[in-house]
Amino acid sequence: MTLIDNFNRKIEYLRISVTDRCNSRCKYCMPADGVEFKPHIDVLSFEEIEKIVKAFAKLGVKKIRLTGGEPLVRKNIVELVSKISKIDGIKEITMTTNGLLLKKYAKELKEAGLNRVNISIDTLNFDKYSEITRGSSLKDVLEGIDEAEKVGLAPIKLNTVLVNGFNDNEIVDLVELTKYKKFDVRFIELMTIGDTANWTRERYISNEIVLEKVKELKSVKKLDKSSPATYYQVPGYLGRVGLINPVSCGFCSDCNRVRLTSTGRLKLCLHSDVEYNLKKFLDSEETLENELVKLIKEKPEKHKLNEGVSIKKSMFQIGG
Repeated sequence: MTLIDNFNRKIEYLRISVTDRCNSRCKYCMPADGVEFKPHIDVLSFEEIEKIVKAFAKLGVKKIRLTGGEPLVRKNIVELVSKISKIDGIKEITMTTNGLLLKKYAKELKEAGLNRVNISIDTLNFDKYSEITRGSSLKDVLEGIDEAEKVGLAPIKLNTVLVNGFNDNEIVDLVELTKYKKFDVRFIELMTIGDTANWTRERYISNEIVLEKVKELKSVKKLDKSSPATYYQVPGYLGRVGLINPVSCGFCSDCNRVRLTSTGRLKLCLHSDVEYNLKKFLDSEETLENELVKLIKEKPEKHKLNEGVSIKKSMFQIGG
């Protein structure tokens, strides 16, 4: 059995949220206050995550990405990476992190089997970073990037969410990070999701501005067809610049991924409120596998984000 949806897309990539908790509070991700996190008893245990990953692996999933909230605040996260790395069929384990704790954990994560990291960095200005994250330290992130590079969690991808009037004046500086390092700096269009939908809707800006501001960028071949990013490079620079355009363009036709929330709900599309509870199938490996094959057929052909439709949950509740 394999996971193929009704639009002939083969599902090979599972994103797992290991917690909805975070040590930062980015303005486009969660409100300033009033956030209700899930009680620990509702969050998937490592053993439950391991069961689910094994089932997906048997059905052809090769890549796992660990997300949050912030995955590095989950207790014993290194142990989980180690468990997943030993599952037959899993070829790559990656992580999306804000980088605040990466200096502490990078070496252990690499040794446990983590291949690479995506690190969120929306500005290179210390004061602006504190503003957008409501108090976090850019210094910690930069030290985390250095440590990740040192231990070989590569290629490192730096994710920048474009916010009109906030960091669009730093595009050139962010692209310059690719001059001497084999970093992928990826600009992501602001998505209207959850409680922050109104805030993000007012600050959306198309990724076209990146190409307008850095006219030297030349299109380069995409190494992974299923990647949501379209890649460019300034001739002579070591790294690349990626544009992820979920709003202005979309990339649904090549989507090969599904998401697992921290409470065990399967999301077949980020921009859909429909979820399926996998916890009730965990007593039987065969039942879980059979259900996954059936559920994949419910994956929608495309989302409606570019039509102004936003989902109820915020990103920290889904998994970044």
